[in-house]
Amino acid sequence: MGYAVQFITPEEKDILYQSYESRFLYTNKAEIYGCCVKLLTELEHVKNVWEDNFYTMSENTRSHARLIVLEEAGQPMTIKYDPYTKTAFLVNVDYYGWIKSVALAMAGDVLEDEHRIYSVHGAAIDVGCMGVSIIAPSGTGKTTHSWGLLRLGTSRLVSDDWYFVRLSNREPLAFGSEKNCYINADIGKIWNEYERLVDKARFDRKGRAVVNVRWIVGGGGVIPLVTMKKIILLKRDPDDKNIVTKLSTDDALQYLLAHDFCNPHQLVRDKRKIELRKEFFRRYFEQTDVYLVNTTGTPQATQSEIRALLSLKT
Repeated sequence: MGYAVQFITPEEKDILYQSYESRFLYTNKAEIYGCCVKLLTELEHVKNVWEDNFYTMSENTRSHARLIVLEEAGQPMTIKYDPYTKTAFLVNVDYYGWIKSVALAMAGDVLEDEHRIYSVHGAAIDVGCMGVSIIAPSGTGKTTHSWGLLRLGTSRLVSDDWYFVRLSNREPLAFGSEKNCYINADIGKIWNEYERLVDKARFDRKGRAVVNVRWIVGGGGVIPLVTMKKIILLKRDPDDKNIVTKLSTDDALQYLLAHDFCNPHQLVRDKRKIELRKEFFRRYFEQTDVYLVNTTGTPQATQSEIRALLSLKT
């Protein structure tokens, strides 16, 4: 994950909040699938990227979670979280990807407890009116292949990184979480269609930028939700000659558990939360077709395999 989370009590939260309160030069409330997450910061560049990244919630809406982002000279990076008041303090976190992931994780913490709406750290795409999700451990190609599917004229984006799911006795519904995408600069080198998107972006020192994918896919290319049909898990194992494997519910769940739900940004990992997530994914996999794809080939070759299992033309 790259960072550790230190849990604090509501009393410790109050002390920290009061000590930092005079430094909150900027505030902005983000709407994350109906959950209001309030950013408080002295850093203008964080506020600007946040506003590009998330939909804005009315300032009159009471916040469900608060995220304080500050810099302290000479101090180490720290992330402190009070799970009772849903308040996080991020000090000297210079990577916006972690800031947004903590915000999404806090929203997930609220939604799974109060509404039984669950987080998936993965991409959700409507491919020809068929909901497709790509879920994967870091470094196995989730972004590469979700953006690869978006090159299809029949595809529309729900989310490229994190989405929320409602389960019922019908098919699962997946809902988007972010207004714009936080991408890596090399996406244009893998898929040439995105070179124009990369050229317009202002990348940070980590080589990432928030971009409006609508510049490429058009205004109708981003939608708020999709009925999920197929889930693709990824791995990268050169010793395994199998490229595509259809998984049972139990095998899919075991793979996900072995990789910490493919989500390094779970803030609370106690027994109760783990059981909630296990039961959610069991039901989710029971209601969808699940495949495991080995991404040891070139991006182009693997993308062809993914399109083939979705019965799409390559």
